[in-house]
Amino acid sequence: MLVLFFVVFIDLVGFGIVIPLLPFFGEHFQASPDVVTLLLATYSITQLISAPVLGRLSDKYGRRPILLFSLLGSIITYVWLGFAETLMMLFIARAFNGFMAGNIATAFAYIADITTPENRAKGMGVIGAAFGLGFIAGPAIGGILAGPDAANPNFQLPALTAAALSAFAFILAIVKLKESLSEDARAKIANMPPRKHWQSFFETLMRPRLGLLIALSFLCTFVFAGMETTFAMWTRREFGWGPEQNGYLFAFLGIVSALIQGGLIGRLSKKFGEGKLVMVGSLLLGIGIGLIPFSDSVTLLLIATTILAIGFALSTPSLNSLISFEAGETERGGVMGASRSAATLARVLGPILAGILFAQLGRDIPYYAGFVIMLIVAAIALVKLSNQRAPKADKA
Repeated sequence: MLVLFFVVFIDLVGFGIVIPLLPFFGEHFQASPDVVTLLLATYSITQLISAPVLGRLSDKYGRRPILLFSLLGSIITYVWLGFAETLMMLFIARAFNGFMAGNIATAFAYIADITTPENRAKGMGVIGAAFGLGFIAGPAIGGILAGPDAANPNFQLPALTAAALSAFAFILAIVKLKESLSEDARAKIANMPPRKHWQSFFETLMRPRLGLLIALSFLCTFVFAGMETTFAMWTRREFGWGPEQNGYLFAFLGIVSALIQGGLIGRLSKKFGEGKLVMVGSLLLGIGIGLIPFSDSVTLLLIATTILAIGFALSTPSLNSLISFEAGETERGGVMGASRSAATLARVLGPILAGILFAQLGRDIPYYAGFVIMLIVAAIALVKLSNQRAPKADKA
């Protein structure tokens, strides 16, 4: 698990480096706010396509080969991003980069392979902590490399640094990462009748409990992604911030997320159960995002974003853990791939809707809408999930 943690962490540092940069990159090519959010959504569109495909391929051929393939592709696409000279080149680079990012479903399946049901929330939290720590280092590094000037940031250096970090993760995975899927499991999968990837995706959604969990994961990610992709444009207009200041704030959110997902989520899930954590986390996410429009000082903004970061850090690994309990050994890659596809679809639609609301109705409207959605999620979780927790024994 430690090796996978470092591979995901390094990969997410590379991803995080470009987060505070992309809105300014898009506006550099004269893109409007709704086009900027579409640029960010493009990454998720292709990730949506690749996640179930890579998840199923990892069931058949093993987790390790898929992780290596996707890391190699990330290296190439970050270099491409750094040398983009037109808005169209930027869109294409982000599309290919998103396709390779479908490997996250494989990483979650890897964790499901090597953990017991009692420890699965903790294992999912470890991957969540790698995400959080990646967002600590990545945005801060990207912001520093791009510079504080919103009008003239350095676009090339952060992208090439991300490529170098992905190359390091690729080498580490080759040397240290072992295969997690047993030969017996792969043999069972090989003997199963072939199914189309998207047929499997829709079949997964039709399973009632699993479909509900994936729907809640979709809505949490939908709201968070809308905030994430409009936030730099909001702070630029409210405080005059550039990539560097946004990078530091995203790094702060990463610290909060890593502390919860890496240190507390396992103990909290054992004490309260994953269902209660989903309810509380979604409520906090809604409160935090609803406070952003009222943040007329940096102090208030830090309070609002801390609350939303805590909420997202509680709800996401808890939902992933509950989803994994619904999958048997031979279908975990596919189920986690379907789950990641739904979350990635949220990262497509969330930014698009937030961008439209931002451009057409005002910069505060996406956050008000997110607040309402998360209240609905919290209510559903209270009614449907409050008693759900890890099973005592693995029935897979």
